[in-house]
Amino acid sequence: MKKIFFQLLIIGFYACATKAQTNNEQSKPLVIGNVDQIHSNILNEDRVLNVYLPEGYKATDTTLYPVIYILDGSLNEDFLHLVGIVQYNNFSWVNRVPRSIVVGIANVDRRRDFTGNTNYQMDKKLAPTGGGSTKFISFIETELQPFIHKKYRTNNHRTIIGQSLAGLLATEILFTKPSLFDQYIIVSPSLWWNDGALLKATPGILSATFNSPVSIYIGVGKEGLTPAHDRVMEVDANLLADKIKQEKSKTVKVYFDYLPLENHATVTHPAVFHAFRQLNPQKEE
Repeated sequence: MKKIFFQLLIIGFYACATKAQTNNEQSKPLVIGNVDQIHSNILNEDRVLNVYLPEGYKATDTTLYPVIYILDGSLNEDFLHLVGIVQYNNFSWVNRVPRSIVVGIANVDRRRDFTGNTNYQMDKKLAPTGGGSTKFISFIETELQPFIHKKYRTNNHRTIIGQSLAGLLATEILFTKPSLFDQYIIVSPSLWWNDGALLKATPGILSATFNSPVSIYIGVGKEGLTPAHDRVMEVDANLLADKIKQEKSKTVKVYFDYLPLENHATVTHPAVFHAFRQLNPQKEE
């Protein structure tokens, strides 16, 4: 009995000591940037922005930073894991991506914002609220980018990252407002929307008179048939790359990347990693 009592006493002592140690330890928030909110008059709603600030960023400093915009930029979507890729590539022993501000645009209704008008009922069934891409692009151009430029220390280098429907939107921006960004990372774009209407367009970047420097990465996995129109994701992505390669401008560069070990759910992370390597080649010393 005494032995049992003694053992219980020892267990109680350690339990109390552990609890006291835990209570004495102080937790601190893990801060990697800011959560901002902007009211959009164009969209008639508030939008949340998740903003990563690179190591050494100081609001009072004179250093200006490139900005990487992530569509599907909610915390439970692509923001955190893509920020991790940016941060990793900022390491001095990697040094593949310049230290950058990353802006994740949190979603409200991605099917509304990332799609244009369509003539097909199957599209309207998949995205009943679709057709708002023109407004969303206007929001990016006239409200979002000026907000970020005013609040943070930015230079004129801007990258956009979009996958799936977000890749469709990134392609539409490239074709209609190409100078909004100088780097486009387009992953598995949903070019099936409106039966491949974007692939039939004649964008200004194909013209010999287009003289803005633009670099484009297009990545796709082994993904097969699309949700509508019996199109194939890999084929459409190839067609997009081939279409851009026909351009006559000397300032447009395009890189195509096929990742056969990835599917639509897994392709984003490796594709973006590859994109940073392609778009930011190592300089020979």
